[in-house]
Amino acid sequence: MTTQTPLDPDTLIGCPQCDATYTLAAPKSGETAHCARCGYRLIAPRKKAGMQIIMLSLTIAVLVIAASVFPFLTISAAGRSNSVSILQAALVFSDGILVVLALATAALIIFIPLLRVLLSLYVLTPVVFDRPPARGAVKAFRLSEALRPWSMAEIFAIGCAVALVKVTDLADVQFGPAFWMFTILVFLVVLQDTFLCRWSVWNSLDKTQT
Repeated sequence: MTTQTPLDPDTLIGCPQCDATYTLAAPKSGETAHCARCGYRLIAPRKKAGMQIIMLSLTIAVLVIAASVFPFLTISAAGRSNSVSILQAALVFSDGILVVLALATAALIIFIPLLRVLLSLYVLTPVVFDRPPARGAVKAFRLSEALRPWSMAEIFAIGCAVALVKVTDLADVQFGPAFWMFTILVFLVVLQDTFLCRWSVWNSLDKTQT
């Protein structure tokens, strides 16, 4: 009768997409490891990715704040025009029971994306500069990942694009500064997600805590 040596959990990695489990063999910088079953990118370390993510996070934070207060659209019809910002649009339904809808809209479009980039800065900045991780860094990064499905700035931008196709037939629509900020924001969020190797972040936090 043979006895199997139990596997060390630290040598295993699971695919968050399809739950396939693999024995960990970390690729070198520039290489990537994908799930053989579903193709999900498991590990993708990059040189200086931490600094790039920090710079992108700072840029995204500035854009989110600015895009929420600057005019998003100016609509003109029948000799009248009106400008509205994203925050104003979200708070239109702030009377009565619809205040819940207003708060949820503002949270999904503005506050959750902003919170995620602030959490990323909180977690990554000490690690990138070779300092001990900030207090509660593991919980902060876990919260950032949990909020990822609820960060819907990109969905908002797509929804606006669809709505504008119909509105332009009824009125003259001019794009405000916030519209272009949100357009840039969508690309930066995708770029940040491309640079971020979650395995590398967890691995860095584990090393600094041992």
